[in-house]
Amino acid sequence: MEGVRPGGGPPAGGPGSGSGSASGSFPSLFPPGLHGIYGECRRLYPDQPNPLQVTAILKYWLGGPDPLDYVSMYRNLGNPALNVPEHWHYVSFGLSDLYGDNRVHEFTGTDGPSGFGFELTFRLKRETGESAPPTWPAELMQGLARYVFQSENTFCSGDHVSWHSPLDNSESRIQHMLLTEDPQMQPVQTPFGVVTFLQIVGVCTEELHAAQQWNGQGILELLRTVPVAGGPWLITDMRRGETIFEIDPHLQQERVDKGIETDGSNLSGVSAKCAWDDLSRPPEDDEDSRSICIGTQPRRLSGKDTEQIRETLRRGLEINSKPVLPPINAQRQNGLNLDRAPSRKDSLESESSAAIIPHELIRTRQLESVHLKFNQESGALIPLCLRGRLLHGRHFTYKSITGDTAITFVSTGVEGAFATEEHPYAAHGPWLQILLTEEFVERMLEDLEDLNSPEEFKLPKEYSWPEKKLKVSILPDAVFDNPLH
Repeated sequence: MEGVRPGGGPPAGGPGSGSGSASGSFPSLFPPGLHGIYGECRRLYPDQPNPLQVTAILKYWLGGPDPLDYVSMYRNLGNPALNVPEHWHYVSFGLSDLYGDNRVHEFTGTDGPSGFGFELTFRLKRETGESAPPTWPAELMQGLARYVFQSENTFCSGDHVSWHSPLDNSESRIQHMLLTEDPQMQPVQTPFGVVTFLQIVGVCTEELHAAQQWNGQGILELLRTVPVAGGPWLITDMRRGETIFEIDPHLQQERVDKGIETDGSNLSGVSAKCAWDDLSRPPEDDEDSRSICIGTQPRRLSGKDTEQIRETLRRGLEINSKPVLPPINAQRQNGLNLDRAPSRKDSLESESSAAIIPHELIRTRQLESVHLKFNQESGALIPLCLRGRLLHGRHFTYKSITGDTAITFVSTGVEGAFATEEHPYAAHGPWLQILLTEEFVERMLEDLEDLNSPEEFKLPKEYSWPEKKLKVSILPDAVFDNPLH
């Protein structure tokens, strides 16, 4: 539950009750981490010491549902010389360590990141005659913060967020988000570490798809060149009715298509509705893809085993920092998808782990034949996986949103995989890896061409390559809502 009130900080000893300026002294009760962020806000808005603020009535560290203690809302006059319109500027307080006493974040010193190392910002175009900022962006920021706290996955510039709903619950085409550095706010050194500021940028579905197929940074640069789509400060206009590709078709034909061909895709994985079956297993074998083996006896995953699988996935699937993401909550079935910068070599090994070390109760199995199952939305990403990832020597992972199941496609150039050319299908507990040669990828792209036209798609749809002992099915969502999947 949140409340809206004027004030630039906590009621007791906050900036609203202090008498100092941005460089002046603050009451000792004012948390130092909050002090540091507020000081950066005062640098930008010296004439707005008491902005309108959304505050969590019951703080997260007292059992409340909202991780952000505050979201401050400022009026920014823009920059006419740069064609930057007037807008509302939102700044979060709570993803970084505000208090330094371990009530929310573990204090690890001043040299590293404070808490998760960042706060969120958002720039919303001010409508004519609007005297106060809308408060819905604060709830949007709380939703992203809840995801970060629950998953412990941080955001980086260039990441994208698949939201699948108008950000303000209207009829807007702005239904997804990209993340980038805030153009005005500078990193802050606090007594509890460094805080950077990541700005949320609202985008259309077509722009999200372009970011998935290419990379988030490339699409952000295109948005900066189109004033009505964001401009240099990437201001979100919820009334924008055209995508950047409708405004300037050459952006898609020349910039994005060339970028995909040259760079491939930086999207390394998605949360998905997916499952897999081992078709080579005898019918009388009651072990399934959610079982593990001790010797030859099947065994269901215990809580400890499940946690070990998640740790293996965390270590094995990250390229630079974080793994494939689970959903924010049950309502956001599609969850969040990250778009990462490429590493110098694509590997299933983490920099913090020399190799994937399996749990002693889990052994890797080589499979003769497999059946992959996806819902339509997940299946539509298979061509991206093949063209944008595997043909560029990378890997791509589908992580089930309904269980521990994961499917990773790997190319022959990926290091650290347990699937090999000799045994292209291999399973480690519920984690399946499939190694595809470049020749087979090219053939699959031809056979799966109709996945690029979802409007002409009828479910269920099956694709089969008997000589490769591989089958792929595209199934209705309802199939995956069954607990057995």
